[in-house]
Amino acid sequence: MSTFDKLHVRFDPQAAEGMREIFQFHFTDAEDHYLRIHDGELDIVAGEHDDPSVSLNLSTETLKGIMSGDINGMAAYMSGRLKASGNVMLATRLTSLFPSR
Repeated sequence: MSTFDKLHVRFDPQAAEGMREIFQFHFTDAEDHYLRIHDGELDIVAGEHDDPSVSLNLSTETLKGIMSGDINGMAAYMSGRLKASGNVMLATRLTSLFPSR
């Protein structure tokens, strides 16, 4: 199962109620993707969005670690393994949008 398939499975629509945001992922080791969250619905799209809410630069391994809880997102940011631009505080909502089950 790919990382993005896992995100679909873990997505919590209730946590995304009323949200209209684009999370752009620029991967150092894979194709870029973005998550479109619109009123509790999730679309995962390959490529680059022209106006994301927040852009995240990281490796797929770092994303997996953050989503599994093995890597603290703030620690990854502070150590340079995760770079963010745009509405950086929005990135802190990822773990509530995709909780471990």
